[in-house]
Amino acid sequence: QVQLVESGGGLVQAGGSLRLSCAAAGNIFSVGTMGWHRQAPGKQRELVATIGSRGTIGSRGTTNYADSVKGRFTIARDNAKKTVDLQMNSLKPEDTAVYYCNADLYTARGLENYWGQGTQVTVSS
Repeated sequence: QVQLVESGGGLVQAGGSLRLSCAAAGNIFSVGTMGWHRQAPGKQRELVATIGSRGTIGSRGTTNYADSVKGRFTIARDNAKKTVDLQMNSLKPEDTAVYYCNADLYTARGLENYWGQGTQVTVSS
């Protein structure tokens, strides 16, 4: 079964750090764009960061961040392990949300977009 498995959420005080990890599991030929989204209570799901699968030699892929997290969050991927991490620093109470991993996965069924189950991040003031 193809799936995205997340880990690393939790409770942290404002100013602290957390690292989220997501691993693509199953019979996967290759992985396209990967990213993280979040959804706070009463709000729509929003993009946090994405990272492309290709780049120049030495590049880990083109990254894109929401303005609200630029300079605080860093997304990185390991293509060999089919994982994507989100390092979150200088966390603020407004970062509290359920964080979802998202990825374009190439499988025997073709290219499909997958979501993880979500992991809770709570930042206390």
